[in-house]
Order: sequence, then C-alpha cells, then structure tokens
Amino acid sequence: MPRPYSATMRSPSALHLTTDLVARTLRTVTDEGPEPNWTPISSNQLEELVQRVDEEARDQEIWVFAYGSLMWNPGFDVAGFERAVAFGWHRAFALRIERLRATSDAPGLMLALQPGGSCTGLILKLACASKKEDLRRLLAREIRYVEVCDMVRWVTVRTPAGPRRALTFWASPTRSALTQKVPLEQAAALIAQACGPAGSCAEYLHRTVVDLAERQIFDRNLWQLQELVATKLQALPLPVNPA
Repeated sequence: MPRPYSATMRSPSALHLTTDLVARTLRTVTDEGPEPNWTPISSNQLEELVQRVDEEARDQEIWVFAYGSLMWNPGFDVAGFERAVAFGWHRAFALRIERLRATSDAPGLMLALQPGGSCTGLILKLACASKKEDLRRLLAREIRYVEVCDMVRWVTVRTPAGPRRALTFWASPTRSALTQKVPLEQAAALIAQACGPAGSCAEYLHRTVVDLAERQIFDRNLWQLQELVATKLQALPLPVNPA
C-alpha cells in the first residue's frame, strides 16, 4: 500500500544511509523560483497535456507506474495498486536539477526511468470518479516545465494479474542536457551536496531505498548509490548545536 514516509521508520540493516546522515544535508533554503533556463508550463499547456493523456487512455482506467517518490508519496488517493515490473527500463538518478531539492551553487539529481534492464515498482490506479482531476494533479507535479513535456509516456508492465499499460515518467534522450547517464560516483557527489526548499537529494534517496527495502524490492544501483552517499556524508563534520 502506498504510504507516507516517516522519519521513525527503521531502516533495514543493509542500508548505510541513515536518518542521522540525512540530517546533515538538511538546511533552510530560499525558493529561487523556476529552474534556470527552463520554461514553466502554462495552465493552457498543462491542460493540453492532460487532455492528450486522457485521450490516449481511450476511456480506460489509468494506472501509473511508480518507481520512486510516487511509491511513498503518490499525491492522490490511490484506488488500487499492484506490484509491477517494467522490462527494458531501469530507475536512475539522471534528471539534473538546480531547484526543488537543489540550487545552482549545489545542483543535484532526481530519479527517472532510462532504457535498459528491468525495474520493479508499483502501478497505482487513479479513481474513476476523480480520474481527470487526479491526472491533472499528477502531471502538474511531475511535468513542471515545457522542456520535459515529452518525459511522460506509456509502458507495458508485468503484474501478477498479467500485463498492464501504465503511464510513467522517463529520461527522454531528446533532452540530453537534462538527462544524461551519470556514473555512480559522480551521482553520489551531487546527491550528497544538494539541498533545496523541498529538502535534500539525500533525503529523497533515503526515503526511496527505505520504501523499496520494506517492500522487498532491491535495486542494485540504488543500494550501491546509497552506500556511496553515506560514505561521503560520514566524511562531513558533525553539525554544531547552537549554544
């Protein structure tokens, strides 16, 4: 069941990245507005995207393939969910950001799907009664800029009930300046440094791997990445408590 993250969740022993280490990355950051050099999506453009996706759904129920934050914070009332595997795709910290959980001085990375391998996650069902409203809320959250409008697509996933068509968000190769393959060591350095008004990239990684572990979903790259980030954070000086 999708559920909100709680800092009191006990991290599995295999995880090196802990809430104490994540706390070293958190600080108050002023919201500096939109991503630099990105174009905020207008309400009309968002409505066009909602209409296009709704038409592509062909009056069928809409399932969303969740592989990162949508698993632990879907942002809409989930009418149903199933464990699912997307073959030919893998999750990766590939989307470069300078806002939200980062700044221009300390940029970071967020998760997106990239071609190759396989990815185990959940599919979340939008309620029929509020389908379009929930779809609009989902797309407004995930597609904030014109430059990433092509990063929403349909994929076929395998579930215990059989194959299903699901909506998801991916790292489009046509946006290579935003979504490049990043080596794990470099990704760890970016994640360890980045914090913005919405929190830190390390916090986002921690919430994701804790949620995956509790669902018995183990992603080799993310497990290596959280260990690398933990090592970098352990090297930082402890925060000084005010007198």
